[in-house]
Amino acid sequence: MQKYTTLMSTYGKEAGIDFDFQGQVANTLDAHRLIQHFQEGLGPTTADKLVTSLYTQYFTQQAHPSASETLLKATSDAGINRATAEAFVADEYEGLPETKSLIREQASNGVDSVPYVVVEGKRRDFTLVGAKEVGEYLKTLEVVAKEAS
Repeated sequence: MQKYTTLMSTYGKEAGIDFDFQGQVANTLDAHRLIQHFQEGLGPTTADKLVTSLYTQYFTQQAHPSASETLLKATSDAGINRATAEAFVADEYEGLPETKSLIREQASNGVDSVPYVVVEGKRRDFTLVGAKEVGEYLKTLEVVAKEAS
């Protein structure tokens, strides 16, 4: 774990993020359920805002990843109607079967960590798993572009 936190802290500093790894490690199913629900209903821009808020709260402010307060702050940051957000967060079963199904689907595809990035090339696909340097993504994209020419 120390190797991971050191690596991520280095990456974070380069991107202007001051990671704080002292927060509680906990189940993130409710956060995934929240993201999935509002992505389906309000689109990817809203989902991106939710993820950004959740990551900021968890990785820099020690917020519990599935606490109601954390989830509601994320919905507020994403511009989601407060009453709609509160109703969703209060109903722990809404969207749960769909979220679990999507998680099982990805697990059956071999996805067991994040990020999991697949770059589809003309001749072959590339899969990048786990935290990578920006240069590794660029190198992969350059290979894909070269093979496509």
